Amino acid sequence: MLRLDGKVAVVTGCGSSGPGWGNGKAIATLLARQGAMVVGTDREPQAAEATRHLIAEEGNACEVLVSDATCADEVEALIADTADRHGRIDILVNNVGQSEPGGPVEMALETWEAQFQLNVTTAFLTCKHAIPLMERQGGGAIVNVSSVAALRYIGKPQVGYSAAKAALIQFTRATAIIHAGSGIRMNCVVPGLMHTPLVERLARKYAGGDYEGFVAKRHSQVPVGRMGDAWDVAHATLFLVSDEARYITATELVVDGGITAATR
Repeated sequence: MLRLDGKVAVVTGCGSSGPGWGNGKAIATLLARQGAMVVGTDREPQAAEATRHLIAEEGNACEVLVSDATCADEVEALIADTADRHGRIDILVNNVGQSEPGGPVEMALETWEAQFQLNVTTAFLTCKHAIPLMERQGGGAIVNVSSVAALRYIGKPQVGYSAAKAALIQFTRATAIIHAGSGIRMNCVVPGLMHTPLVERLARKYAGGDYEGFVAKRHSQVPVGRMGDAWDVAHATLFLVSDEARYITATELVVDGGITAATR
């Protein structure tokens, strides 16, 4: 089950923001373990190469490209290059995203616009260029990584991120219906509070650098008593891109330890 042999998968944001497993790194590694030829992209060369090296050490197939997912020309080149090299794209995972603090009063307009560029426009650009290829080849599966911040206020003032991730969910639903007749499935994974290398950066932004206190608070917010990790996101993504999920489109798979069900 959940095998991806013979499939080509593009994963954006495949590097990790620090030592350990970020979502993109885990997703790329798991898809490769399941037999996919993974093309990973990241704007940080060392992060991308670390993922490629790990996948290669396991005997699996991965190429990485340095690419800025917010740059339209670079995204178009990424999709075209992958199609030229491999002949098809069966799977697209849009994992790029980042949160900046602030409500509408204190947040600069430039920050607001950048949050939408990073969290929504990046997915728009990859879909814009990958979907025509998927239509010509008879189908494909796309997963966009959103956040429970799109569904609930989870204790951090991050209005730009919350609004952008909510927009990503609706972008996914609408685009999935538009292209459902072409054999293209499109869904969102919606992670909750995850214990990834990004948490250290978030602690600096939202908790004055109190990493231990920030981690403890996040654990306490989750009904199951702990944060999830990148592998929880990766396994949800694997299911949605697999043939076993062939009748699932235009929906969300929430991976949050129960936090959205326990809050309003």
